[in-house]
Amino acid sequence: MQDHPANSSLPPPSDPENRPRLSPAEVPEPRLSTGARIAIYLGAAVLLTLVLGLMPTEASGASIPGATFPWLMFLQEVLLFASAFLPACLLAQFEFRAIADYGLPFRQFLGARFWQGCVLGLAEISLLIGGIALFGGYRFGSVALPGARSVVEWFVFWFVFFIVVGLYEEFAFRGYLQFTLTDATGFWPAAVILSLGFGSLHLLNRGENWVGAASVATVGLVFALALQRTGNLWFVVGWHAAFDFGETFLYSVPNSGAVFNGHLSNASLQGPLWLTGGSVGPEGSVFSFVIMGLTALLVHFRFPQAKYSTERSRPAAGTQAAL
Repeated sequence: MQDHPANSSLPPPSDPENRPRLSPAEVPEPRLSTGARIAIYLGAAVLLTLVLGLMPTEASGASIPGATFPWLMFLQEVLLFASAFLPACLLAQFEFRAIADYGLPFRQFLGARFWQGCVLGLAEISLLIGGIALFGGYRFGSVALPGARSVVEWFVFWFVFFIVVGLYEEFAFRGYLQFTLTDATGFWPAAVILSLGFGSLHLLNRGENWVGAASVATVGLVFALALQRTGNLWFVVGWHAAFDFGETFLYSVPNSGAVFNGHLSNASLQGPLWLTGGSVGPEGSVFSFVIMGLTALLVHFRFPQAKYSTERSRPAAGTQAAL
């Protein structure tokens, strides 16, 4: 986002949170350099992640028996989100900032922007699956779950699960690090660096390949655009959660190379890799890149003004400072 000069006649980007901002004279000097803050954040996040590494991973779902596995996987995602979020809470004290500045204002928790993102995420995955099906590459198959109660239970589980996944992955790659790197390099250089990292880490998933990783990196850039235009992460959290929910449960296809139990149907993908994405799933399809371009245009026209800001908000007294 381009900063407005002090003497510019253009108004500053609107703040959807309406939080009072500190004037330049009121901004205290940070106690740590940008490099030190990033190093501390990454070190703390990696340490917490390594501690959690003994738990079952998303990609190993098929090899872990027992009815408790889905809840272990859910707990893992909750703890992974904590490993990304808690270091930012600590560093906020050194940076004289409210936690909401890093992209997750609590006042907008499951608010309008979140649900708008959910609608877009479901529309995107539906359009993607529809394009593959149009060329004969997708079949829904028979219902895989035994009865309406099982369908409802898995529906609720996967929806809540992917909200947590969206919170973790979006805050890890477009929360504190995006905010801090933006101060040092500008918004888009930071977004490119983090999106490449986002895609590269997906290569660790079973069934993932470089095409799928490139797709994920491109998604990261589109999500960064949505972050810049909406001002915080709630829109992209909903978008991320709904897309993964549709992919995993509703359309029952591989999600970044992983196939989970508890999906709605015995769906199948057949046809050339360019169409179906192969073991990666629809994210590796050529249609995925086309649709991402369309959604980027939609975001551009739906949210024409950049609202992302790295200015310090004025923390309120007490616990509200963290919100």
